[in-house]
Formats: sequence, C-alpha cells, structure tokens
Amino acid sequence: MKYIFKILLLITFIFLNTCSKDKEKLSVIKNENIQLLMIDAYKEGVRALEFGDVLLAAKKFNEAELLFPQSDWASRASLMAAYSYYTKDYLSDAIFELERFLKVYPKSQDISYAHFLLAMCYYESIIDEKKDLDPLLKSKKRFEYIIKKYPKSDFAMDAKFKLGLIQDILASKEIHIGKHYMKKEKWIAAINRFKTVINEYSTTVYVEEALHRLVEIHYKIGLKEESKKYANILGYNYLSSKWYKESYRVFNKKYTGVQKINP
Repeated sequence: MKYIFKILLLITFIFLNTCSKDKEKLSVIKNENIQLLMIDAYKEGVRALEFGDVLLAAKKFNEAELLFPQSDWASRASLMAAYSYYTKDYLSDAIFELERFLKVYPKSQDISYAHFLLAMCYYESIIDEKKDLDPLLKSKKRFEYIIKKYPKSDFAMDAKFKLGLIQDILASKEIHIGKHYMKKEKWIAAINRFKTVINEYSTTVYVEEALHRLVEIHYKIGLKEESKKYANILGYNYLSSKWYKESYRVFNKKYTGVQKINP
C-alpha cells in the first residue's frame, strides 16, 4: 500500500511539473504573440501618421499600449498617440493623452518632451488672449516648469523663447486694459495696470508705453512732480524712444526735438 502511494505521489509530481513547464511555455508563446501584435499595431500607427491619418494613428498607438502595457514600448506608444493628435491640432485630445502619460509613466525617459509638448498644446490653444487667459497662463506655468526642472534639456531654450512671447502678450493685455480705464477716466485702475507692466513685465517692449501712460495720467490729474518722475525714468532708460518724445510733448506742447525733462 505504501509502495502504491509512493508511485502515485511520484506520478502526481511528474504531472504537475510537466503542467508547470507547459504553462511556462504557453505563457512565453502567448507573450511573444502579444508582443508581435503590439509591434504590428505600432507600425500601423507610424504608417497612418506618415499618411496624415492622425485619428487612425492615435487609435493604433493606443492599441499597441494596451496590448503590452508592461513593455518599454507602451510609454512610447502613449506619447506617439498624443503627438499624432497634436500634429493636426486636435489639442484637447493631445492634452488628455499627455496628462495621462505623465500620470502613468512618470519615470519615462521621454518625460521632458511630454512636458514640453503639453506646454505647446496649451500655447497653441490660445485663440483670443483678451477674452480667455487660461491657456496662456497654463502654458506659461508649463514652460517655467521645463526651464526649472530640465534647464539643460533641448527644450529649455525653446521654452525661454516662448515665455518671452507670453510675457509680451500678457503685457499688451495690461496696456489694453489700462488704456480702456483711461478712456473711462478711472485713473487709479489705469495706473495699477501700467505699474503691473513695469513691475512684472519689465523685459517687454511695453514698458516704454506704460511709463509714458503714467506720465500722461499723473500730469492730467495734477500730480506733475510724479509725472516728471516717470518721464525721467523713461528718458534715462529709453531716451531715443518715441514714447519719450510723446512724454516730452505732455510738458511742452511746442516740442520739436529731443530734450531731457528737468526733475
């Protein structure tokens, strides 16, 4: 009886061991098949993108990611789906894919590019900055993050350039609102807008006009010494500027040439 039990135990062990090896083989074969399907889907995505069918391309890249999520190619497929949408200005879809990418693949070697592409999506979503500042401010935040987090990356220089353009847009908006307040004779509100340009957007071309408008307003409301102060700042920094000439005209209606305003 003991002998028969030992034989049965041995047979069971051999059977289980064989099954285990068969399962391992099946698992390997299955993974290999899935990987091939993933590669095929990825290649189809690339071909579709080359032919300009970005919706099909994004669909195929998403398929590739879902087929083999543990593969190194999954994160690339996810990023390529976002890029596909971006190339044809499906910006809301691209933003959705990129935000998901950043959550799912925070350690990806392409993470800096994902941040840059997301910033570009927000930047290119700007339709009318006078009505909707949200995309502008979001892109500004993203570009600032890239410069801080990846200062030596290939994207940092481009991010700095885009930030300069954003600063110009924001400064121009402040100038526009300030001039609107001037027409309404809301002097304090106008002054605050022009001071914002000087304090927060000092590297933009709009600083000169902001200083001139402060000269105008203060002169108009009777604060001539304050008006002269801003005129002198304008003259000291931008003597050849057309806005300094306009400011001089505030004090001298017969002005014909460039002269410094005495403090």
